[in-house]
Amino acid sequence: MVQTETKHLLVQKFDGVMQLTLNRPDSLNAFSPDMMLGLKESMEEAKNDDSIHVIILSGAGRAFSAGGDVKTMGTSNPLATYNHIGNLNELILTMRNLEKPIIAAVHGYAAGAGFNLALACDMILAAEESKFVLSFSKVGLSSDGGGLYFLPRLIGPYLAKELLFTAEPITAEKAHSLGIVNHTYPLEEFKDQVERFANKIAAGPSEAYQFIKKIANQSYHSTLDEILELERISQATIVTTDGHKEGVQAFKEKREPDFN
Repeated sequence: MVQTETKHLLVQKFDGVMQLTLNRPDSLNAFSPDMMLGLKESMEEAKNDDSIHVIILSGAGRAFSAGGDVKTMGTSNPLATYNHIGNLNELILTMRNLEKPIIAAVHGYAAGAGFNLALACDMILAAEESKFVLSFSKVGLSSDGGGLYFLPRLIGPYLAKELLFTAEPITAEKAHSLGIVNHTYPLEEFKDQVERFANKIAAGPSEAYQFIKKIANQSYHSTLDEILELERISQATIVTTDGHKEGVQAFKEKREPDFN
């Protein structure tokens, strides 16, 4: 395992996985400029590192992330806020454009922009005791971090607006039933289950993952004709890859494929 630590972010690499841990436990991993910059730079590093096949995004201490730092609220001016949200926007876009799977591993609270950061990932795994809350209206704010894009598409505009208007927390079980969370696990086995899930994804065909993520994300705003053509192009490209050849050979030999 390779481990590095920058201000407010812990970076670990093991077995094709990059784990990024938000590391401000005393503030429930509330966002800071250094944290957002570190996340963006780490995502860009993962993009250019062929040994990294999947990213885990998690939080240190008692929570995934409380989102915006309430201690700094009420003192900002419009220009500073505009610039801060601009940095958050760049991070979200970097995550969506990274053609590698990103797994959010949520325990404790995922609140406000912390919830939306999880939504910007490709899959969400949650500890059974975790809570999700869009807490913006509690402090008189609207959403940021792409929540007004991701959540209505995921659960529909009516329920999304209810969660935003009321700022009522929902349990991991409720989030799972709504399709927000992929899987829930008991807290005592959460870390092992997340690593097991990530290792399974990391062992898969990275070339195919690139197309799956890119086209699935484009399906939000594309027609059926456009998606069919993108699928056509992707298949025509992938049939030349070593991953496809290994997958076919493994199927014929009745064994598990070794995509690495």
